[in-house]
Amino acid sequence: MAPRDAATVMLVRSAGLDAEVYMLRRQRSMAFAPGAYVFPGGSVDESDTEGGHGWAGPLPDQFAAALGLPAAGAQALIRAAVRETFEECGVLLAGPSADAALGDTSGDDWEADRRALADRSLSLAELLGRRDLMLRSDLLFPWSRWITPEAEPRRFDTRFFVARLPEGQRAAGGTGESDEAAWLRPSAALAAADAGELMLLPPTAITLRELGAQPDVAALLAARRRIVPRRPVVTFTDGQAWLAIPDDEGASDDD
Repeated sequence: MAPRDAATVMLVRSAGLDAEVYMLRRQRSMAFAPGAYVFPGGSVDESDTEGGHGWAGPLPDQFAAALGLPAAGAQALIRAAVRETFEECGVLLAGPSADAALGDTSGDDWEADRRALADRSLSLAELLGRRDLMLRSDLLFPWSRWITPEAEPRRFDTRFFVARLPEGQRAAGGTGESDEAAWLRPSAALAAADAGELMLLPPTAITLRELGAQPDVAALLAARRRIVPRRPVVTFTDGQAWLAIPDDEGASDDD
């Protein structure tokens, strides 16, 4: 089965001299990755093809090569990244103009819009148009790309982005797909996983190591990424399944 296009956003903020990333624990009743700590995100929805709203920042064709998509596909993926981030943690990467990010989104009216996006009674384009906002593609920085192994019944071609938490906004989980949320230093999340205190999928753990290799949020946003698809494969040894990532694949900073 062909993988579905999906977007994941690592929201980051400064914590002293370090960076923290926002993570959600998926409900244990979920079909995909139950109980795992993940970054906000999800698959592209049909509504993500809708236009009619303002767009500030790099145009879709400027994202296309890095995302491995035609311009129309890149446009839908960017919208999905913005939509899913708002649905899952209440942070909206948009603004009233090309040089102003949206502030507080914690009111009841925003929460109603968030629920409407989640139940698909409202599209991102409708939300932005009604509130006279522009999508801020310049707040999203492509980081990596992961493709689910062919052996898996649910497959995704997921592009990972990093984005700074806009000033004045706060992240708050609680859309039904997650039951816990936290701001974590990448090193702390990895240590907790090693201690068995939380569960991480391999792409999440590898991404946390990559984030933790940068000294602060500014460095994360400035990192120049060479993005190539990572295609883990499932192998079997002595009746046990193992996940392997080919040595010639990965994402790294350009020299």
